[in-house]
Amino acid sequence: MTSESRSEAYAAAGVDITAGYKAVELMKTHIARTATEGVCSDIGGFGGLFVPDLAGMKEPVLVSGTDGVGTKLKLAFLMDRHDTVGIDCVAMCVNDIICCGAKPLFFLDYIACGKNVPERIADIVKGVCDGCVQAGAALIGGETAEMPGFYPEDEYDLAGYSTGIVDKSRIIDHAAMQAGDVVIALPSSGVHSNGFSLVRKVFDVEHADLLSPVDELGGRSLGETLLTPTKIYVKPVLALLKEVRVKGISHITGGGFYENIPRSIPQGLGARIDRASVRVLPIFDLIQKRGGIGERDMFNTFNMGVGMSIVVAAEDAERALAILHANGEDAYVIGAIEQSEDKITIC
Repeated sequence: MTSESRSEAYAAAGVDITAGYKAVELMKTHIARTATEGVCSDIGGFGGLFVPDLAGMKEPVLVSGTDGVGTKLKLAFLMDRHDTVGIDCVAMCVNDIICCGAKPLFFLDYIACGKNVPERIADIVKGVCDGCVQAGAALIGGETAEMPGFYPEDEYDLAGYSTGIVDKSRIIDHAAMQAGDVVIALPSSGVHSNGFSLVRKVFDVEHADLLSPVDELGGRSLGETLLTPTKIYVKPVLALLKEVRVKGISHITGGGFYENIPRSIPQGLGARIDRASVRVLPIFDLIQKRGGIGERDMFNTFNMGVGMSIVVAAEDAERALAILHANGEDAYVIGAIEQSEDKITIC
């Protein structure tokens, strides 16, 4: 990366190389916050280098996850708020990785935009770094692609990739799950980063009042509520895994309860969820009311206030809840595992 590198012809085509250099300079202080002991490269190289700590591991296994933010970005564009969607991007990856019992090690991001506005790119990366700090993962690289004519000037897409590590013997294996085990809920912070195509349709967000207080949302605005970043569960779940045998974890994303909870349950068993126990957030009540959406569709699209579910033995439930509470999670029981050909029943 050098100040001597510039191209008038490329700039005339809509790509400003020097804007990319400025964006990198602006984001460096944020990236420095994510550094962990394994980082052994600096931003600007062709690849991010990381030395994992394998101490105490007999068979280290790498676990990777990749995802994006989706059409929630449309809210960021409308509100001209770009410093939180990076948290969503990190969360979508690391929350998946932790379902295997793996500790996230590092993260890489990819930003594609119509026009590289250095300050906006730096805001996006700030959010990514905030998410990495929450997850204990280092941001070791990324890419910003300026693509005029492909994206509108004021729009961008954001995706990411993370790798974690777990000892093979510690991989969460649902084979030990049995009838009578308990399903614990970890509350979500809101809609997270899923179902926004339906959210945008319900509220007609391009024409909605996103800034005024809404009584049903406790006085918060619709825009603020919808843009609330996805909660990152890595640290409390890692704390739980050190003390309690966890038999299954599900990250409740697109597809809601019906798609995600069954992914951690073996054949012949099912989760019976007590509907009355689920602490549904006000935003979901508002979505259902405004959209005239049936309850099953709500539970098959959104997290409904539950960002992650964890299955433990009944005798471990009280201890698991105590550990999660001590680590900042207002966890609670929402159901149990039973002998069933239906992977999930909500009643």
